[in-house]
Amino acid sequence: MHTIVSAERLSARTSAPVPARIGSVLRHIVTWLERARQRQALLALDEWVLKDIGLSRADVMRETDKAFWQE
Repeated sequence: MHTIVSAERLSARTSAPVPARIGSVLRHIVTWLERARQRQALLALDEWVLKDIGLSRADVMRETDKAFWQE
């Protein structure tokens, strides 16, 4: 299991305040990493689980074919 540190928690660990621009970049990176992790988890689901949550394999493929920065 992967642990992703939020930008807020990361900035709380540093002695100097994180400039807003760096905080914004970190939030984007955290979001992108989480999105990529969720898409990989979606790929790993079995057909019966997909059916249970109302998704088809085509739905999964459409979502997982997106680049990590795309919503």
